[in-house]
Amino acid sequence: MNGKSIDLNCDFGEGYGAYTFGQDAELLQYVTSVNIACGFHAGDPHTMRRAVEMSLAAGTAIGAHPGLPDRLGFGRREMAITAEEAYDFTVYQIGALSAFVRAAGGRLQHVKPHGALYHMANSNSAIAEAIVRAASAAGESLMVYGQSGSLLLEVARREGLAFASEVFADRAYERDGSLMSRNKPGALITDEEQAAAQAVAMVKNGHAVTIDGQRAPIQADTICLHGDGPHAVQFASRIREALIKADIRVEALGKK
Repeated sequence: MNGKSIDLNCDFGEGYGAYTFGQDAELLQYVTSVNIACGFHAGDPHTMRRAVEMSLAAGTAIGAHPGLPDRLGFGRREMAITAEEAYDFTVYQIGALSAFVRAAGGRLQHVKPHGALYHMANSNSAIAEAIVRAASAAGESLMVYGQSGSLLLEVARREGLAFASEVFADRAYERDGSLMSRNKPGALITDEEQAAAQAVAMVKNGHAVTIDGQRAPIQADTICLHGDGPHAVQFASRIREALIKADIRVEALGKK
């Protein structure tokens, strides 16, 4: 091994009631950490408990995935919330999931905002500070997962919280290291070989290749694997295989 290692995370437990989404059970064999929906954008008490039990049985690290209270929009639409509301929403959801994790004999490792809340924390300092305060106040020495180069991680660093810089194998990057807008052609990488090659390059070389062939600098501590696509399991399997073949350890951040 060359000393490089990476965490693979995926969003998890995003069903509710009679509805299920994603390929949770199948993805558990490939990921090393999960972000479990906490009841706002998705999830409910029964789904959360089952997701926690499945994750602990598989040996994956568990994180809270708090979102906006917008179930109809799956938490992907921005809302005009105050910093105080962002703090309260985040503390509430961390607390709910943490209770299930403790009841099952586990430990909550991290917090990763979901959807619109994730992107709002990348551009709004008050929201970013509220989320970091909430993670700190939860009292479990939680790590903050955020996009590489984001404002959220800058705030976490400033406040002395542990954090993980997240990158995406299936998204194209701009030259400044930001994600290309989904509205632009080529923003989504749909070829598993291309996604696997990008994952290896991001970990080994600290860059992603832009759509015009340039190198975008990034910091890769954890790679997000989307679990809701039709080929999510094949992508996860190929990406993990490529990382291991490149002598990169795939392990949860808490084991480093």
